Amino acid sequence: MTCLGKPFDLSARGELLRDPENAAVYLEEILESGNIELFQEALRNVAKAQEGGVKGVAAKANLNGENLYDAFSAKGKPKI
Repeated sequence: MTCLGKPFDLSARGELLRDPENAAVYLEEILESGNIELFQEALRNVAKAQEGGVKGVAAKANLNGENLYDAFSAKGKPKI
């Protein structure tokens, strides 16, 4: 696999990330890189691309939206 730098620009690719299969491939590739910060950013990108954005994902998962925003932030420390 090639070295990954940053996730792709959502303004051009958000529609692709709404598709569960595309999102899964995107996340899997980044997770395989071993770069957890990059994976965290990728999770945020996928969440933002969904209907309702991060807030919509939190509502569907019965999670607090603020906690999910915090977990996806650059300073967040989610555990896998």
